[in-house]
Amino acid sequence: MCPGSFDPIHNGHLEVIARAAGLFDEVIVAISTNYAKKYMFSLEERLEMARETLASLQGIVVEPVGEGLLAEYCRQRGVSAIVKGLRSSSDFDYELPMATMNRQLSGVETVFLPAEASYLHLSSTLIKEVAVLGGNVSDYVPRSVHRRMVAGEPSPNQQPRR
Repeated sequence: MCPGSFDPIHNGHLEVIARAAGLFDEVIVAISTNYAKKYMFSLEERLEMARETLASLQGIVVEPVGEGLLAEYCRQRGVSAIVKGLRSSSDFDYELPMATMNRQLSGVETVFLPAEASYLHLSSTLIKEVAVLGGNVSDYVPRSVHRRMVAGEPSPNQQPRR
């Protein structure tokens, strides 16, 4: 499983998911919602963008995580491994305690994949900030995501789009 909020899904995410698909027969792209965060895209939009973007990869399932602990979701779905991309040592420092807790709660292992060098600077937060301030992010996100980023009005609880 590759969990995340994917707001928006970007090329760094795609690279890690594609590599995970090469390691496992099935990869669940589990899209989460943290109600303390402000999102640019609704859960439904994030699910749709991920499904569109990942349609060409075999063995990919895109679904919402829902409420509750990720470890419990893994147990219910029979997930054997969580795959996380790491851009830096600070990502590792952030992810390691969660990986340990998930293993202790449900027995699920976490597999860390180092990000491709060309994507080390990417984060959904940075991409949204650049886009909201009028910058061009077309090189960092799939076309269908970029199209949505530059069009339309935000839903309630979402950041304004340019």
